Amino acid sequence: MLYRHRHAESALRRLFEHYPVVAVLGGRQVGKSTMVGAVLGDVVSTIVFDPAEDVGQARQDADLFLQNNPAPLFLDEVQYAPELLSALKRRVDRTQGKGLYVISGSQNLAVLRQITESLAGRVAIIELPPMCRRELDGEMDRPSILEGWIASRGENVDFEPMYPAPPWYQAIWRGGYPGLLELPDDLVQIHHRSYMQTYIERDVRVVAGVGDLQLFGRFFALLAATTAREVNPAQLGRELGVDRKTAVAWKSTATATYQWMEIPAFTRNATKRVAGKHKGYMIDSGLVCYHHRIASADSLAGHPLQGQLVETWAVTEIVKAIQSWPTKPALYHYRSHGGGEVDLVLEIDGWLFPVEIKSKSHPARRDTLGIRSFRESFPRERVARGLIVSAVEKPEWVSEDTLAIPWWTL
Repeated sequence: MLYRHRHAESALRRLFEHYPVVAVLGGRQVGKSTMVGAVLGDVVSTIVFDPAEDVGQARQDADLFLQNNPAPLFLDEVQYAPELLSALKRRVDRTQGKGLYVISGSQNLAVLRQITESLAGRVAIIELPPMCRRELDGEMDRPSILEGWIASRGENVDFEPMYPAPPWYQAIWRGGYPGLLELPDDLVQIHHRSYMQTYIERDVRVVAGVGDLQLFGRFFALLAATTAREVNPAQLGRELGVDRKTAVAWKSTATATYQWMEIPAFTRNATKRVAGKHKGYMIDSGLVCYHHRIASADSLAGHPLQGQLVETWAVTEIVKAIQSWPTKPALYHYRSHGGGEVDLVLEIDGWLFPVEIKSKSHPARRDTLGIRSFRESFPRERVARGLIVSAVEKPEWVSEDTLAIPWWTL
């Protein structure tokens, strides 16, 4: 399969030069091993761990394993040999070198806490999401309007036209997993089904210790239906007949295995920010389509989840884009008591950047109401001009302070 370059490649190279250990974390099959192999394959040897087999007796005697497998070394799926992390710390402290180990893992509930405890100050962490559109299409050199917009405080637009515009629903329906790159549309749903079977069997059962896998599968599908909505674990639990504590734990499992993310509500009152409802998103829109039996991209038009899927795709695309930025903006959503809403607010360098997402080709002035409400609610804040991500063919102003941009320019 033809390798597609990733935005995280430069960060991996740089961090490997300056840290003894680099951890590449992300969901199953997002391309962690492939990227490490492409970037550092001529530098590191690779060992892949397995939940059933104690590879090289790493779990039984981690220090002896590292002695027999000298650095530089790539330890893939290290969550299956967590005993290695303490041994890595001891060896790194003795060696006092850089570029010694790369480790990867698919479940941050099993790996991240142990990494931060065992390797504090010795490890740099890269989180790798599914592929963004520019990575999937091999358009890494195409400039991102979002990045230029934020760098210029909402003043400049660097735009390269694309004719004809690519089909948005196709991108949403297929999702961003690298394994889909060469698959025809009639095999996409089969791929997603296999992915979910492996995810539940190997990540949820083995690592998270969930007992009722069938019920968890139903919970996951229900969670997918709430994408781009405020999170209510108690309601999720009631619909499945489980208590709130179980629903919260299972939602945490979905987050820890990189399938689900949440964005807090924006307010300048720290107490209210914590108390406000978070908004949740499935990491991949293609998996949402799979769980809700959306059999083709054409079926998205008029589907009850159409708006949620469009928003999910755009928000996760922005999240993917900012992963490679030296300083990542903080992300929030906004909802006023009066009903004004902004899908996403980015905060960086003391500026706020409101972003709305609309599944239409001709957004109008009325589509800026949420951004206007946000601006009026925080008159003392530095709020940049707003963006509407939509299906316009080229950037166009829909009001004096809001620009609509094509979805494929993110």
